[in-house]
Amino acid sequence: MNRERKTPERRSRKARRTRDTLAQAAFELVLDRGLREVTVEEIAEHADVDRRTFSRYFTSKEAAVLDSVRGDGDRINDALRVRPADEPPLTAYRRAVLDWLEDPEAAAWHRRPRIFELLVLAEREPTLYAAFHHIRVDAQEDSVAIVAQRLGTDPRQDIRPAVTVAAGAGALLAAQAAWVRGNCPDELPRLVGQAFDALSAELFAQLPAGPASHSTTEGNGTS
Repeated sequence: MNRERKTPERRSRKARRTRDTLAQAAFELVLDRGLREVTVEEIAEHADVDRRTFSRYFTSKEAAVLDSVRGDGDRINDALRVRPADEPPLTAYRRAVLDWLEDPEAAAWHRRPRIFELLVLAEREPTLYAAFHHIRVDAQEDSVAIVAQRLGTDPRQDIRPAVTVAAGAGALLAAQAAWVRGNCPDELPRLVGQAFDALSAELFAQLPAGPASHSTTEGNGTS
């Protein structure tokens, strides 16, 4: 009985090691040589497996390269689930992101080697950016479900969970974009704080002086 129970566990650990090895091979090769200069076959060879094994774990080299950041959305959502129930939803989302940034057990992007390079590359490579977008969307769908549960509502009927997550995830995305374009690898926490601060009421309190709003009748010749 014990032997039967251990066999699936060993297979699971072996599968996890194979996946991690492939992901690490893709990560290193692509960052060293560029996305377009690396093939799936080379990644598989670098990991000492065949092409078929690669396809068992990943649908593309982009998916393999980004596997190292796929778990970050899960970590943010794990932190969101355990935030105090009386926190407003957007506050809970913000603090979940801060918990992820400060987690001593699992380093966030700014404390992991070469993640900055990876996200800079994702800004330049359309297929890598698209794959990263899908990862974000998957994480945000889970976030919406978590916020809906906190509010005791059905997200198919109540738009508030989706709006909350869109706002919070948008702040994080804006901070990430400023981070990679500013070439300041240590600045992510500060930029995240600034992005969430921009969601405060002050942003909407008063419109800056500027051109008058356009009229629907402007230029139609009527007086």
